[in-house]
Amino acid sequence: MRTEPIIPQNEIAVALDIGTTKVCAIAGRRNEYDKIEILGVGTVKSEGVSRGVVSNINKTVKAIEEAIDIAQKNAKVTFSKVHVGIAGQHIKSIHHHGLLVRNEPNVEINEADVSKLISDMHKLVLPPGDKILHVFPQEFTVDDETKIVDPIGMSGVRLEANFHIITGQIGASRDIIKCVERIGMEVADITLEPIASSKAVLCQEEKDAGVALVDIGGGTTDITIFKDGIIRHTSVIPFGGNVVTNDIKEGCMVMRDQAEKLKVKFGSALAEEVMDNRIITIPGFKGRDFKEISEKNLAKIIEARLEEIFDYVLWEIKRSGYEDKLIAGIVLTGGGSLLKNIDLLSEYYTGLPTRIGQPIEHLAHGYTSQIASPIYSTAVGLLSIAINNLESTQSSDSEVFDIEDEDPNGDGFLDKLFTYTKGFFATTQDSEF
Repeated sequence: MRTEPIIPQNEIAVALDIGTTKVCAIAGRRNEYDKIEILGVGTVKSEGVSRGVVSNINKTVKAIEEAIDIAQKNAKVTFSKVHVGIAGQHIKSIHHHGLLVRNEPNVEINEADVSKLISDMHKLVLPPGDKILHVFPQEFTVDDETKIVDPIGMSGVRLEANFHIITGQIGASRDIIKCVERIGMEVADITLEPIASSKAVLCQEEKDAGVALVDIGGGTTDITIFKDGIIRHTSVIPFGGNVVTNDIKEGCMVMRDQAEKLKVKFGSALAEEVMDNRIITIPGFKGRDFKEISEKNLAKIIEARLEEIFDYVLWEIKRSGYEDKLIAGIVLTGGGSLLKNIDLLSEYYTGLPTRIGQPIEHLAHGYTSQIASPIYSTAVGLLSIAINNLESTQSSDSEVFDIEDEDPNGDGFLDKLFTYTKGFFATTQDSEF
């Protein structure tokens, strides 16, 4: 039972990363230097999630409760709301063109006009069971003037925009909400995990120059492409680090936990970089002989599977149309990016400059080395977005537009707020998924 008083939500933000290999709860706030101060972290093993999607409610609830309890003890506060991430193969992205004809062309375009244009995107007809998670404007057009980033203050009759729209299954969102509500907490918002990761590890210069963020998690590999500071493409590949572990398990004929330890401690993404071919000895079962594994053979198994993952990454980059426009290359993050020499493999295989992204871009001084790991990129990014959402709700009514009447379903699902921030609109959706 929780005995501490519930801290007001406007003083602290809490993020929850429900991954395939781990569940992480992280709490923090923005300090006076505009940096994120980490107050508490709780991380436990995840056993109820498969490829980014909840597959066992009870196991996931247990993991969430344990992670939240650890974070609360570390932060010495009690949480009431959490900001959650969502991923999985069901995530899809589409592009659409929107048009708004204005009745008063002499009146300047304002935030309400842009909000109306964005809200119209939520009226798109989607496959059964799908809902829109995020709507991102690309560029605007005012009459005949194109490639406008911020149309506010301009005058014209026709306001048009290209949109990048991300959709997901309602069932996957509802399962996440159900798990959180079973421990007596409320879901403040749900964000696509690749977007959260990009918030944590990418700098604005990279987003402007053109960059592909590749987040290699346990069950999925998430790709987000930026150009000119705008999200241009998102995709989720339905496998990640776990398939590498499975290959080691099958190829070396060892137990799964032994395969994971081999990957983490001795694994390399490039076999040719293994200079001295050491022999790794693994204890056998009850009286059986030790098993000996070549370090170079282990690297060959890992390299083969990673090349397959990078095949998908390259295909998504080409499909986005920005193959020759990624000046900043590739940024790898997530637990899979910790594999030795994986940045070299990425450069050799894709021909693009590559670095490993750590979630320290917006953190205050004093963060622990634990949080600096790419494993926590999604969690830190979710926390950053959660803090921004808190600050948005505390802003004046003149900066927020309630478009509740635009809900085409009439079920409250699209009760959302559009907040104008630094030249683009981000949609914040209600937890009723």
